[in-house]
Amino acid sequence: MAPRCFRISTVLSMTIPAILVFAFQVAAGQTFDIQGHRGARGLLPENSTAGFLHAVDLGVSTLEIDVVVAGDSTVVVSHEPWMLETICSDADGRAITDGESYNIFRMSYEAVARYDCGMRGHPGFPRQEKQAAVKPRLSDVINAVESHAAERGMDPLRYNIEIKSREEWDGIYSPPPPIFAQFVHEVVVRTGIMDRTTIQSFDLRSLQAVHRIGAPWQLAVLVHSDTDLPALLDRLGFTPQVFSPNFRIVDESLVQAAHDLGMRIIPWTVNEVSDMKRIMAMGVDGLITDYPDLALTLSDM
Repeated sequence: MAPRCFRISTVLSMTIPAILVFAFQVAAGQTFDIQGHRGARGLLPENSTAGFLHAVDLGVSTLEIDVVVAGDSTVVVSHEPWMLETICSDADGRAITDGESYNIFRMSYEAVARYDCGMRGHPGFPRQEKQAAVKPRLSDVINAVESHAAERGMDPLRYNIEIKSREEWDGIYSPPPPIFAQFVHEVVVRTGIMDRTTIQSFDLRSLQAVHRIGAPWQLAVLVHSDTDLPALLDRLGFTPQVFSPNFRIVDESLVQAAHDLGMRIIPWTVNEVSDMKRIMAMGVDGLITDYPDLALTLSDM
């Protein structure tokens, strides 16, 4: 994908330290990383193949993808390890009322694919187009994106795959982290995208399991509110390539702290143009957004 050249007004709004980081990135051939959150959740059903392809067409550099595991060990693209009652309907088209009882970890992928999670739309995203959408396999999404980009002569995309795990879910909604990590690793190897893959998680156990595999992918630690980076990294046991905090906690000191520790900082989930401009001016290395169309207005292709 062609490097993005930021408008002069964007660069001039940066602080001096941020401009220095920006200059270093340009010299190193790095680009500002605009990641389509769950594809393009503000525009098309989340974590749907159609949403990912639309994000590709818009021009994102990275696709942010959530994954869970079905009962037959299939890696499934989904934010929750169940059918979310806000957006999903059962095989007969009835709205689901108790999502957690529709446990994906207890279903075969064939059963998962009978549910629709797009036709009802999402009440929190009024611009989202309603259309049929099943929860796809991770391998199917990657293969579709790779073919789509190749057919259009586009440079290969990057993938930011989030392992959705929690300790209280182990054995109930998801496999233990070492097994989960191995399932994801197998898909990444099989689809040939290792050199373009980042694995992220809020669950430090999952990142540790991924790290132990020793694959040449990048790792990203997600946080809601933790800004004590030395303590966080001490618990994690290693320094990942990316620190990915809630954008609301980002300030210049946090950006500097991440950079001082050798990490890029890519906040989530930034949906207002004013917030995008604000954190870009602080020198972040990218952002994750439900509205990649808005983020891409801040740069010239």
